[in-house]
This record gives sequence, structure tokens and C-alpha cells, in this order.
Amino acid sequence: MRVVIAEDAALLREGLTRLLEDRGHTICAAVTDGDLLLSAVAEHQPDVAVVDIRMPPTHTDEGLRAALQLRQDFPGTGVLMFSQYIETSYSAQLLEGAAGVGYLLKDRVANVAEFTAALERVAGGGTALDPEVVSQLFRASRQRGGLATLTPRERQVLALMAEGRSNSAIAVELVVSGGAVEKHVASIFTKLGLPPDESDNRRVLAVLRYLGSPA
Repeated sequence: MRVVIAEDAALLREGLTRLLEDRGHTICAAVTDGDLLLSAVAEHQPDVAVVDIRMPPTHTDEGLRAALQLRQDFPGTGVLMFSQYIETSYSAQLLEGAAGVGYLLKDRVANVAEFTAALERVAGGGTALDPEVVSQLFRASRQRGGLATLTPRERQVLALMAEGRSNSAIAVELVVSGGAVEKHVASIFTKLGLPPDESDNRRVLAVLRYLGSPA
């Protein structure tokens, strides 16, 4: 896996570099701001970029805005936001309608294996979202009326889908049968207007479309 890292904190940037290199991955570039991120991705065409949200010059949302530009210009590169903060306004745009995205919170990643597994999933076109990120995005979407068509159980299932859980894992988490989960997932697809289509991953589209539902 070929990776670009965008992180302005030197210790974390070097730590991520060493961690991933020790596990056989190639770090194409490790940069400190959004402009350098876009330049590095253009030059190296990596499988995935690890991006902090708050970077120079203002340390507000530069990384997230650069990630949006990255997704537009280089849709084949996965993006994993890795931050201490949850920023909902641009996050919905980042997650809407595109596979290969993730958002993890630095202080909630339990171990190295969890992080690398999430990164590999994003690089492969999947999703990796921290449950707290999902919760806040759902809350923002609910305030806009975006979850009105789903039942509470369907929202639970969709939240777990957003974390990258399989149907069997969701069944274990919710203590229900696999068949029950399949019915909830089918209902979610129907309510979100996602008919079967071999060219699209409905599971990913359901999560991303709903988290990015317009106001």
C-alpha cells in the first residue's frame, strides 16, 4: 500500500511514517499542509492519504478542505481523515457519493492493528468511520430531517454499516438474527432509493448518501 501523510505535528507525522513502514507499506510523502498534500498526491498517485483536519496556516479546517479537493481531482486515492476533532459541515460533503473514505479520532483508536486495518479498508474502496463521528453526523442530519424515513433500529444498523461492520457482525452487536439484519438493510436500501446495481456498492452508497444528505 502506497501512502501520503498530511500531518503538521512532527512527532505524530514521524510516528505514523515509522508505524506504516514497519508493516511493509510505502510512505510516498509526509507533508505539513493542504497544498503540499495535493502536490504529493499529484506526484505519487498513492493508494490512500492520511489527513489531519487542522493544519497551517489557520489550524481550522484546511486539511478537510484539501481532502475535498483531493477527492475531486484524484478520485482513485482513498482519504482517511485522522483528527482529534469532529467537523460536520465539510465532512458530509467528503463522505457523500464516494467510496474509499474514512474518519477516525486520534484518541479513540485502540491499537495499531485497528488503525492499519481501517487504512487498508479505505485504500481498497471501503469506509472506516469512528462511531462518535457517525453519531454526530447522524445528529446533524436528523436536525435537517434527513433520517425521518428510517426507524430507530434501521438507524442503528446504518450506523454500524458506517463503521464497516458486516451483517453477521451487526447481528452479534444488536443480538438479533442474521435474517433480521438482512431485512433491515433491504429496507434501508429501499427507503434511500438504491435498487440492485452490479456496478455500485449499495452498502457504501447507503452510508455515504445518508451521511451527506442535503439540508
